[in-house]
Amino acid sequence: MDLTAHEAQPAILSVTGIGKTYVEPVLANVDLDLHAGEVLALTGENGAGKSTLSKIIGGLVDPTTGTMRLGGSAYAPASRSAAEALGVRMVMQELNLLPTLSVAENLFLNHLPQSGLLRLGWIDRRKLRENARGAMAQVGLDAIDPDTLVGELGIGHQQMVEIARNLIGDCRVLILDEPTAMLTSREVDLLFEQIARLKARGVALVYISHRLEELARVAERVAILRDGKLVHVDRMANLTSDQIVTLMVGREIGERIDLGVRNIGAPLLKVEGIGRGDVVRDVSFEVRAGEIFGVSGLIGAGRTELMRLIYGADVKDRGTVSLAPTPGAAPVPLRIATPADAVRAGIALITEDRKGEGLLLPLPIAANVSLGNVGSVARHGVVDAKRENALAMKQIQAMRIRSAGPAQPVGELSGGNQQKVVIGRWLARDCKVLLFDEPTRGIDVGAKFDIYGLMGALAREGRALVVVSSDLRELMLICDRIGVMSAGRMTGIFSRDDWSQDALLAAAFAGYRSREALLHAPETNEAGSV
Repeated sequence: MDLTAHEAQPAILSVTGIGKTYVEPVLANVDLDLHAGEVLALTGENGAGKSTLSKIIGGLVDPTTGTMRLGGSAYAPASRSAAEALGVRMVMQELNLLPTLSVAENLFLNHLPQSGLLRLGWIDRRKLRENARGAMAQVGLDAIDPDTLVGELGIGHQQMVEIARNLIGDCRVLILDEPTAMLTSREVDLLFEQIARLKARGVALVYISHRLEELARVAERVAILRDGKLVHVDRMANLTSDQIVTLMVGREIGERIDLGVRNIGAPLLKVEGIGRGDVVRDVSFEVRAGEIFGVSGLIGAGRTELMRLIYGADVKDRGTVSLAPTPGAAPVPLRIATPADAVRAGIALITEDRKGEGLLLPLPIAANVSLGNVGSVARHGVVDAKRENALAMKQIQAMRIRSAGPAQPVGELSGGNQQKVVIGRWLARDCKVLLFDEPTRGIDVGAKFDIYGLMGALAREGRALVVVSSDLRELMLICDRIGVMSAGRMTGIFSRDDWSQDALLAAAFAGYRSREALLHAPETNEAGSV
């Protein structure tokens, strides 16, 4: 069925004049139709209104204005469960799973199969496992035991469990909000296979993503939001990626970025022989003042684990972390046993999981900014609200955080603006070394370039930046040098004049090839003969 046939059918879901106002309007007068068996890509900058619109459709948020119709009937769900009962499901960026329950229990939490002893509340565990295996097989989780606790799974597998949960039962409309942000390429392929099956069943899908190459691969139409307004709806084939980006941000964005004139100085951070078991194996590198040092590698190569060891979030088995006490001085070994030690020394970590580890979402911007610098806003052990708000306002203005002010809860901000709040916390403390772990994951193109510009400004101030990213093009765009992790080791360090995408990728696979060679090498005697 092609797109013309889709459009010839009555819309399965229609939204008319939908708007939402909090302190100020975040969504205004949106009209949109969704047809059975099609994928509609929904994109726009962070803060454009994508998540708000999807939450209204999914029953999590009430619209301030406008109406909706589902299958020709009035549709105004009072809750998420009410929307799900009508066949409207939503997979959100914030996972809706209980980590202390098993995968099977999470999948069928509201429909646990019971044995004949109903009055005693017995659960039919055999039936539960059988049902769970069927649901897990749909998304490629066949190898995982359904009795595994969700909290023991990696974030990518948790995301697939959340997707599987929403595919159980009658599904008429499925909203996927950044579904591939935590997935490997294999898991992405499995997800797209499932999307094709859902389309064949007549399910209508809304696919929210900043990854434009994915939108072109999976969607028939694209709807673009900017500043809470629907600015363009068209067939995907009619728009190039550059045109979509221009519509999203209201201006053209090139592929190059000017980080300004920087004076790269002497080594500021020095890491020597740091390791923990086989996860991080004797890694050494240094970062100079004013330098942006990238860390690349495949998923599981040890990049995040390396950052956590430097920061003291995990205990290292060996190695040292040194920091120059003054500009130009030789780095001095530090004793970092905890993150508090790292912060006192002037090292900050902007974590990969900003929602789970970097922010207190229900609290206001002011409280989140002051977390890293309570001493400057407290008097006699009590936080001074005026000082706290002044500190937050300074960071809001310096980083152009789109918000209603210091009192706005961080959970109401877009992903890009949440990331700026995390960075602002450490800038307020004036840390010398900033460790960025996947700083632009889940952030739109316009916000990414804001973050890049901010990194340039930090480097010009003489700080040392370490940036971990799965996006090789991103690292090649902003970094002065790139170190490549492979199987726990740093297999190469490349300068801008020396690197190529092929060379960086070869280094990313090098550790696994050498490990594979060792596993399959013939046994030798002490003299080295076979």
